[in-house]
Amino acid sequence: MANTLRVGEYIPGRLHPFFKEKAILFPVLILTGIGLVMVYSASCAISMDEHNTLFYYLKRQSIFLFISLSIMYITASLPYKLYKSMAYLILIVAIGLLVAVLIPAFGIKANNARRWLDCGLFAFQPAEFAKLAMILFMAYSLSKKQEIGKLREFSIGVLPHAIVFSLMAVLILCQPDFGTIVVLGMICWGMMFTAGVPLLYLLSPLPLIIPVVAYFLIFKVSYRFERIIGFLHPWEDPLGIGFQLTNSFKAFGSGGLFGKGVGLSMQKMHFLPEPHTDFIFSIIGEELGLIGVTAILVLYGLILHTGTRIARQADTFFGAVTATGITLYLGLQVIINTGVTLGVLPTKGLTLPFISYGGTSLIINMAAMGILMNIGASANHVKK
Repeated sequence: MANTLRVGEYIPGRLHPFFKEKAILFPVLILTGIGLVMVYSASCAISMDEHNTLFYYLKRQSIFLFISLSIMYITASLPYKLYKSMAYLILIVAIGLLVAVLIPAFGIKANNARRWLDCGLFAFQPAEFAKLAMILFMAYSLSKKQEIGKLREFSIGVLPHAIVFSLMAVLILCQPDFGTIVVLGMICWGMMFTAGVPLLYLLSPLPLIIPVVAYFLIFKVSYRFERIIGFLHPWEDPLGIGFQLTNSFKAFGSGGLFGKGVGLSMQKMHFLPEPHTDFIFSIIGEELGLIGVTAILVLYGLILHTGTRIARQADTFFGAVTATGITLYLGLQVIINTGVTLGVLPTKGLTLPFISYGGTSLIINMAAMGILMNIGASANHVKK
């Protein structure tokens, strides 16, 4: 009977994939719940100043959460094999959106960057969708090349993916958003490595990539170099280039073991920039302390562990590589965001998944979790 099941199909009477993968569902629900509380706490001062109400960002995040939960349920319901047949279409849509955001009539310019499309209710960030689109394309392409036995050939296993990545990188660089390019490159590299592309091929472009990265990171734009200096020596200029990092340190330091309590942060009172987005982890450290920070990291660890398990047990190569890409995508976001707030990594504007304020990142992250749920549930059903 199991052999007659289509990939991604679940048996009537059994739990829906949305509820089947409890090791994903429960941590995600807990994290988004914490996110709502912390978005309200971290944004209330800014919200009052900018919108004359304490609840502006909380209301919007609640709407985003409702939409994202609905999308996660839908993507968990759809057979994941569907994304294999739609990979090129999704990729083309992503590239089209990256082009559209550069057109003044469509793109929103803020802080000398053009990264958002005006969608009325909220501003949509195409680069976030591009990450998921690239994961699905890479999984499709790698699985097709694995089927014909040419995955280990450089001209087939590496070059086509490098070309597509380069196209996306150029479009994202025009926004500009150099950090997203680095994250996207790490996801693609990790997916090719786990799919079986020879390590020598993956390392061969480094002599070309390193000078390019150094140029854009150090010489092309001055503020990126200042961020590195601020990361290395934050206390030498605590009111200038070290302002974000030193205030983040103060937040964690004052939180202690148990924290000051929800709503009692001082750093959110216009001391720490972006307290409800990029640096919300610092506010969590101040209000919930080491205990709260550790609990959140454990929840992320459960999701990443489950993602790794799903990748190992997936019933198709496409499912395994897709699960790997999604797990890398989530893990890198968590590592980079928490690393930046703790002073382990240079400053990069990247949200904390499921917790930071923002519609695009929340919706895309939840959509990815739904796909991961379906891959995991499908493998369990086929085995039975």
